[in-house]
Amino acid sequence: MFTTTIKFNIPKILEDILKSLQEIGVRPILVGGCVRDHFLNIPVKDYDVEIFGIDCFDTIKKILQKYGSVKLVGKSFGVLTLRVDEYDFDFALPRIEKKVGNTHQDFEVITNANLSFKEAAIRRDFTINAIGYDFSKKEFLDPFNGLSDLKNKIIKHIDDNTFMEDSLRVYRAVGFASRFDFQIEKKTKELCKKIVIEDELKYLPKERVYEEFKKLFLKSRKPSIAFELMKELGVLKYFPELNALINCIQDEVYHPEGDVWIHTMMTLDEMAKIINDNNIKDEYRILYLFYGILCHDFGKPFCTKEINGKITSHKHETLGIEPTISFLSKLTNEKKLIEIVCSLVKNHLAPFQLYLAESSLKAIKRLSLKVNIEDLCLVCLADCLGRDIKDKDKCPKATSWLLNSAKELNIQNKAIQPLVLGRDLIALGYKPSREFKEILEFAFDLQLDEHLQKEIIIKKIIEKY
Repeated sequence: MFTTTIKFNIPKILEDILKSLQEIGVRPILVGGCVRDHFLNIPVKDYDVEIFGIDCFDTIKKILQKYGSVKLVGKSFGVLTLRVDEYDFDFALPRIEKKVGNTHQDFEVITNANLSFKEAAIRRDFTINAIGYDFSKKEFLDPFNGLSDLKNKIIKHIDDNTFMEDSLRVYRAVGFASRFDFQIEKKTKELCKKIVIEDELKYLPKERVYEEFKKLFLKSRKPSIAFELMKELGVLKYFPELNALINCIQDEVYHPEGDVWIHTMMTLDEMAKIINDNNIKDEYRILYLFYGILCHDFGKPFCTKEINGKITSHKHETLGIEPTISFLSKLTNEKKLIEIVCSLVKNHLAPFQLYLAESSLKAIKRLSLKVNIEDLCLVCLADCLGRDIKDKDKCPKATSWLLNSAKELNIQNKAIQPLVLGRDLIALGYKPSREFKEILEFAFDLQLDEHLQKEIIIKKIIEKY
């Protein structure tokens, strides 16, 4: 087995834990993403440790409990998780796995403390994820030449048979290629295609696919790489909403780059730049911004027409709602996320429409009731920049105008709030009734359209009612 003695810096708290485990005769080996990312100079917060030389899980658990709250995850095989400060640690016994059914739970798992590192690592997906760090000997273990593949920027599977047993590896392959700007090795790509052709992806639960999309969006500087690979591998047959974008024509004046698919890929990469430039760290926000731009033109295949030599996609923003819900429902059941993305899709043209029309403040106020204006501006900016037009300097003009106007009203991140509420009507002596709703709508319209203060609105309510 190839080994190397390059220095591997790990957190002090993890060193203390591993030393405690060594005292009971354990041989701890760090493995997986933490080792890979060390060589890629990527900051590490999650550490996976395989525990060799001991079969008693309870003994390991007692040691770990000295450092914090320990949780057991995985019914068929044990993984102990421990969170200390900003770090997440996973501890597991070495094991071999054998697929016995179609779902991700249908694996026969056999733990064996006496396995060699190479025997335990063969179940892993790619060579770059099968590099270990032997804490006891302070050396790296590289049984499948993962370091060479890291150097050459190659995503390569370890074993034909074990790779085919988990279809999620198709998504992982395209995700790593996108995150690290690596190439998928030819044979690995062929196996991925075979998994897709044999329809194995249909057995994956949506939660697992969603997690791979999540890692892709949160960690990739160029998400389009993953989606182009999904297209090449045939994965888009599971997402007809994305597949429909291919060869959907656009007006060359506004979209000289090509069809809707090409434009969408460009907007994804622009969104990655925008998120980085704005130093956005909120993971939930990053996800719905990416999904907003990914889905923003889903309506175009339903309405794109060529009339008198001109290509139009009238009302595509509204027609995009149904396919957006259909697409996102394949990935998640979270209604709030779907609602936010739909609001961005439905209103993604609004910033330019309002800007070009030199709209009044009342239009901006009403827009705040439909969508988060700051988020909308980011989606609109990515949409404008994600094309091959020459006058890209116009892109931030519209979004900056709208965002600055919203900031003046303090509604860039929230809907405008009504000044007159039900309790104000009760204070005036009105009794709750069906008329309440009408009066409150009247008051809100005055606030939005005529910019009146609360006192004047109340006077007008008294005059009318």
